[in-house]
Amino acid sequence: MRVLDQLAGAIGLTAPAIPLSDIQLDTRLLKPGSLFLALKGHAVDGRKFISQAQSLGSVAVFYEDDGLFVPPDSVTIPCIAVPDLSGKVSLLAGLFYDSPCDKLKLIGVTGTNGKSTTTHLIANWAQLMGDQGAVLGTLGNGLFGQLTTSENTTGSAVSIQQELDHFVSAGVDVAAMEVSSHGLVQHRVEALNFSVALFTNLSRDHLDYHQTMDAYGQAKFQIFQHALPEHRILNIDDETGLKWAQEMSGSVVYGIDKRLDTHSGHFVYASDIKYHPHGITICIHSSWGDGVLSAPLLGKFNASNLLAALAVMLVLQYDFKTLCQVSPRLQSVTGRMECFGNESQPRVVVDYAHTPDGLEKALQAARQHCLGQLICIVGCGGDRDKGKRPLMAEIAEKLADTLILTDDNPRTESPTDIVADMQKGLQKPELAHVEHDRVAAISYALAKAQAGDIILVAGKGHEDYQIIGKEKRHYSDRETVMKQLGVSA
Repeated sequence: MRVLDQLAGAIGLTAPAIPLSDIQLDTRLLKPGSLFLALKGHAVDGRKFISQAQSLGSVAVFYEDDGLFVPPDSVTIPCIAVPDLSGKVSLLAGLFYDSPCDKLKLIGVTGTNGKSTTTHLIANWAQLMGDQGAVLGTLGNGLFGQLTTSENTTGSAVSIQQELDHFVSAGVDVAAMEVSSHGLVQHRVEALNFSVALFTNLSRDHLDYHQTMDAYGQAKFQIFQHALPEHRILNIDDETGLKWAQEMSGSVVYGIDKRLDTHSGHFVYASDIKYHPHGITICIHSSWGDGVLSAPLLGKFNASNLLAALAVMLVLQYDFKTLCQVSPRLQSVTGRMECFGNESQPRVVVDYAHTPDGLEKALQAARQHCLGQLICIVGCGGDRDKGKRPLMAEIAEKLADTLILTDDNPRTESPTDIVADMQKGLQKPELAHVEHDRVAAISYALAKAQAGDIILVAGKGHEDYQIIGKEKRHYSDRETVMKQLGVSA
């Protein structure tokens, strides 16, 4: 649907029959023939750029109608006022790209932790089963193993539909998408029909945006408005997931520690988990049968991620026994409990854990595989939720043998003040070593460690930058670790 009057008609408005070459929210991406969507955004009012859009070749504008704004007299292209335009962008982009989400199996994964790993496992499993898998999320967008960098966990309502259109052209069968709370609240997935919607867990994060845990949870819950009841998957080890499962009969549930004996829907439970140096082995009890799967992943939370991905694959009607047979070939995810080092060196684990719950799970996972001392390197971001700083330090002090406090992305805050906030959560702050430079912090840890020890480098994971002040500098924990160990990934 690439004619202006057809798009306008779909939302109950009239417009001239003008062919469209593109649809964009950002004037920097406009080209001749584009339709410009001028939103009144949270930080920028796109309506201020309507004149610029015309000069860049836009042939028409839909603008947010608040009853007050009037386009400049100098603008001669059609400018159409659209009430609640921000809530209609996903629909408009979907129509422009001919509803790509209806031409593949789209999986929406939301939750505080586990989104990246679970989406990658789904896409990886689809590939192993002979289908084409793709990912949209924090680590990038694209076919499995061929990702291009993405700026946000969940892209704009237009870019999502554009990516899905690319996936359809590339013959993708299964696309697994991380869906953030911001993306849900800001209507970025409003018109998507998910084949499956999955909730992993809820723990403290993004309270600088949502203000309360209740509002944060309600934001996550919105994903279930976009999937049929029988295709809702919930983690019942999480208290929020358990509550929602009890409220939404017919959902698929999964768990390691809990079971719902009276549950009327399908289930995937772990009856036993074994942790070994090179991964985990899980005995599965499910509605689809019982079996054993193994994967080269670390920790209990990755066992949970595996159950989540397995539940998705089973809902999509992949064969249970074959899924178990190919599971040893699943790959670990970049920057998510990613291990470096050989048998004669300390094991260094790089992980994205940047929340109290994420750090706790990462340390618990590392401990399960640790034969010696457990060393934790962790920092907290600046200009973000200050309340989690002492919590993260408290968890690290409790679960690690040695704690090293360092910088994450200090942004415009004083690194000294950020560390001081973290030290407030420590019982014995004098025992925690402070080294603001991450390279030096990793060097210090390696100098203290020996074979059999594990060093958890938490916070940045896959990221290849550090924000200091307002400058984004190249930096990678992964590159630093590999260089200092003299190994490759």
